[in-house]
Amino acid sequence: MPRKKPFSVKQKKKQLQDKRERKRGLQDGLRSSSNSRSGSRERREEQTDTSDGESVTHHIRRLNQQPSQGLGPRGYDPNRYRLHFERDSREEVERRKRAAREQVLQPVSAELLELDIREVYQPGSVLDFPRRPPWSYEMSKEQLMSQEERSFQEYLGKIHGAYTSEKLSYFEHNLETWRQLWRVLEMSDIVLLITDIRHPVVNFPPALYEYVTGELGLALVLVLNKVDLAPPALVVAWKHYFHQHYPQLHIVLFTSFPRDPRTPQDPSSVLKKSRRRGRGWTRALGPEQLLRACEAITAGKVDLSSWREKIARDVAGATWGNGSGEEEEEEDGPAVLVEQQTDSALEPTGPTRERYKDGVVTIGCVGFPNVGKSSLINGLVGRKVVSVSRTPGHTRYFQTYFLTPSVKLCDCPGLIFPSLLPRQLQVLAGIYPIAQIQEPYTAVGYLASRIPVQALLHLRHPEAEDPSAEHPWCAWDICEAWAEKRGYKTAKAARNDVYRAANSLLRLALDGRLSLCFHPPGYNEQKGTWESHPETMELVVLQGRMGPAGDEEEEEEEELSSSCEEEGEEDRDADEEGEGDEDTPTSAPGSSLAARNPYALLGEDEC
Repeated sequence: MPRKKPFSVKQKKKQLQDKRERKRGLQDGLRSSSNSRSGSRERREEQTDTSDGESVTHHIRRLNQQPSQGLGPRGYDPNRYRLHFERDSREEVERRKRAAREQVLQPVSAELLELDIREVYQPGSVLDFPRRPPWSYEMSKEQLMSQEERSFQEYLGKIHGAYTSEKLSYFEHNLETWRQLWRVLEMSDIVLLITDIRHPVVNFPPALYEYVTGELGLALVLVLNKVDLAPPALVVAWKHYFHQHYPQLHIVLFTSFPRDPRTPQDPSSVLKKSRRRGRGWTRALGPEQLLRACEAITAGKVDLSSWREKIARDVAGATWGNGSGEEEEEEDGPAVLVEQQTDSALEPTGPTRERYKDGVVTIGCVGFPNVGKSSLINGLVGRKVVSVSRTPGHTRYFQTYFLTPSVKLCDCPGLIFPSLLPRQLQVLAGIYPIAQIQEPYTAVGYLASRIPVQALLHLRHPEAEDPSAEHPWCAWDICEAWAEKRGYKTAKAARNDVYRAANSLLRLALDGRLSLCFHPPGYNEQKGTWESHPETMELVVLQGRMGPAGDEEEEEEEELSSSCEEEGEEDRDADEEGEGDEDTPTSAPGSSLAARNPYALLGEDEC
C-alpha cells in the first residue's frame, strides 16, 4: 500500500474550485429542490453562452439541462437539442414582481383580443428564421458546421441589434434545433404547419410561408389544430382570415379529441377535465380533410388509396368498437414503421431532390411547441405512436413514421420563431415551459385582464372581510387567493405558496380549462355573421358526428375547485398521455349549461 501523502489546505481549495467549475455548466436550467416554493423563488445560476466566440454575446438560459460529463462513448450529447432562450435579467424579474403586487388589473375590451399577424411578425423585417447557408460537396463536415455556426451568429446579431430585449419575444437560440427544421424541409414533399386555434397568428411565421411556397416551391398546408377548444364561429373566421391573406395555403381543421359541440365554449364557463377512454385517437376530426388536400396537391402522382382505406377502417372501428379499455388501442391495427434518425440524416441533401420518390409522399409536420404536432400524428395513425407532453421541447429530434406504405410522416421538434409578442402571451400559449418560469405573476395578470379568472374560480380577495364587498385585484392577489382556496402552503412557514398557485393557473390556461381565445381583426363587429355562416353550421354537425357518445368514451371529474389535490404537485413534464385528456365545461354563476350526455356522469372520479 503506497504511503499517504499530506493534502494541504491550498490543494483542497484548488480541488473544490475545480469541482465547482465542472458543475457550473450543469446547473443552468436545473431546478434546485432546496429552493423555497414561495413567490420570492429565484434562479441563482448565471451562465453566459458565447458559442464559438463570435460577436454576439448574450445571456442564454438552457432549459431542462441534463447532467453530463461530456460526450458519451458514441459521441452523444444529452443536451444537444435542449431549448435555448435569452435569459431575463434579475432586475427585470424583480421589476415584474413589483408590478404584479402593485398594478390593479383592469379588464380589456374585446377589441384588444383581436390579433393581426402584421403586428406580431412585421413581414419584411429582420424577424426571419435562419437559413442553411450555401454549401458544396467539396466541403468537409467541419467546414460546413463552422459555416453554419457563423451564419447563425450573424442572424442572431441582426435581430438583437435591431430590437431590444424588452421588445423581443422568446425565440430559439439553439442551432441544433434549427438544423432539424432544415432537414425536415429538405426531405418533405408537403409541409404541414400546425397552429393552435386559440391563437393561430402566434404560431404562423410569414417568413416560413414565403420560404416554403416561394424558394422551395412546396405546398404548405395550414392545420388549425385543437378546434374543440374554440367556438365554431371563431374557427371559421380564422380560416377565412388566412385564406384572404395567404391564398396559396391549403387549410385543414383538426382535433385529436372532438367534443360535443352543444357544450358552451366561452369565457363564462370553466372547463372540467375528463380523460378519453377506449378508441380515443380514432375519433380525430380532420384526417379526411387532410387527405383531400394531399390528393389535390399530388394530383394523382402518388397512390393514396391505402390512406383512404385506413381512414374508413378507423371510422368503422370508432363507431362499432366496444371501448373495452385504454390498452386495446395501443395494440390494435398494423404496426407503424418508425425510422430512427442518426446524425447522417442531418447532413444536407443535394440542391435538387426527386419529388415523390418511389411513389411515397413525405409530409413534414412543423410548428411551435405545444401546438399538437405529435398528437396530430397519433390522430392520423389512430393510436398512440408518438410520446406527447405539455412541456415545450419534448420532441427533441425529428422522426419519420409510415402512415401507409405510400405516406410518410416526419415529426419535427417545435421551434420558436422570433416575433414581437408579449412574453406573457408566449407563456400562456405554452411556448415557454411553465415549470421553468422565473416570474409567473405577470402572465397570470395578462390572463386575468382578458377573462374574469377571479369570478370563474370563485376567489375571495385575501384582504376582504366581507365576501360581498368589491376589492381591487392585482395579479399577486389572484395567486394568493387561489393558493388559499387550494391549500397550497410553503414547506416551513406554511404561508400561501403563490408561486405554485401561479403555476397552477397557467396550466389551467394551457390545458384550455380557462379558455382564452384571440380573434382575427374585425371579428367582434361581424360576430353574428360568423355565427350564422354555413361553414359554422357544417363544423357543428361534423363535431357532433365525431364527438363522444356513450359512457365508454369519457369519465368526468368533480368540480374544478375541489378536484384532485395532486394537480400541480407534480411537474407534468414527464411523458404522459396528458395530451389525451379532454375538457368539459362547468358553468360560472349566471351562465346556463347546455344539454349533455346523461351517461357521462356515471364515470368514476379520476382522483
